Amino acid sequence: MTTTEGSPPPVTGTFPAPPEEVAARVKALEAILIEKGFVTEEAVDKIAEMYEKEVGPHLGAKVVAKAWTDPEFKRRLLEDASAACRDIGIAAGVQGEDMVVVENAPGVHNAIVCTLCSCYPWPTLGLPPNWYKYPAYRGRMVKEPRVVLREEFGLDLPESTEIRVWDTSAELRYWVLPERPPGTEAMSEEELASLVTRDSMIGVGLPKQPGQPD
Repeated sequence: MTTTEGSPPPVTGTFPAPPEEVAARVKALEAILIEKGFVTEEAVDKIAEMYEKEVGPHLGAKVVAKAWTDPEFKRRLLEDASAACRDIGIAAGVQGEDMVVVENAPGVHNAIVCTLCSCYPWPTLGLPPNWYKYPAYRGRMVKEPRVVLREEFGLDLPESTEIRVWDTSAELRYWVLPERPPGTEAMSEEELASLVTRDSMIGVGLPKQPGQPD
C-alpha cells in the first residue's frame, strides 16, 4: 500500500542535516529547558543513557533474527508484534503499545514514514533519526518513494519491485521485517542480529551481507 490521500505535499531539500548543526540545536534547546527549570541535567542524562543502553535498534535486530530462524515466532510477530516482543522480554511500553510489523518479500519492499510528526516504534528501534522528522522525508517519501530511496539513501530498487509506504501514527507504529540475506543459513541468531540495521527496519536500507564491514 502506498499512502497518498491527506499527505503533505513534497518538500524540497536534502537530509539529514550535518551532525554538527543538529548537535548545536540540541545543546541550545537543552540549555534553555534546564535554565527555565523544566528539566534537570540529571534527568536528561538518565534518559539519554536509557536509550543508549536499554532500548534501541539492537532490540529490533534481535526480534528480526529470531523471526528469520523461528517460523512460529515470525507468525506471531506478523499477527501481533507488541505481544511477540513481550514474549521474548522486550517491553512494548511507551511508543510501542500497538506495533505492526510488515514483511519484505521478493518483489515487495516496505518502508515507514510518519506524515504528521515523528511517530516511531521506540521499544525496538530506539529514538527516530533526525531525518525521519524532517518535512523533506515525510512529504517526499509518500509521493516519490523510489526516488527518495535511490537519491537520499543509495537504495536503488528494481523497477519491478513494488514499494509499499506505511504511514505510522500514535495508534499504529509500523516497522519492517527485512528479507534474510542469502548465504546466512549456518549463522546463529546472534550473528544474524549483527546484520540487521536500523535503516533496514525503517525500510530505507537493507541488512548487511555476511562479512560486510560496519
